Amino acid sequence: MKIWVDADACPVVIREILFKAAERTRTPMTLVANQPVRAPASRWIDSLQVPSGFDVADAEIVRRAGPGDLVVTSDIPLAAEVIDKGAEALSPRGELYSAGNIRARLNMRDFMDTMRASGVDTGGAPPLSKRDRQNFANHLDRMLAQASR
Repeated sequence: MKIWVDADACPVVIREILFKAAERTRTPMTLVANQPVRAPASRWIDSLQVPSGFDVADAEIVRRAGPGDLVVTSDIPLAAEVIDKGAEALSPRGELYSAGNIRARLNMRDFMDTMRASGVDTGGAPPLSKRDRQNFANHLDRMLAQASR
């Protein structure tokens, strides 16, 4: 298993959880972003800066991720693409995307985009809560433990 992080939008507190987990489990992890991302010096953690542009980092993650890999992203279309390739996807809020729920998530995302485009204020996502962080850490730990078996 390799962990790919959509780092442009990944909260710092989630990155810190990922750094500790990658070190502890000796799992290779790559942060992908279109700007420099700070990562600790580690043989298990690296970063990849891609050119600026719409979905350039997402496309690079899709190109590189493979079956059994884990992609950390809040981008639902990216999650759908990597799931189609056999990878797993986990949101920074601890939501595990799967083949069974990703289409519904895409439909809801498209619906909300349509609402916003028509002028409806749908608000934004709430701030990342302590519960969200705990859900993320718990899912990550289970996935890493399962991968090590």
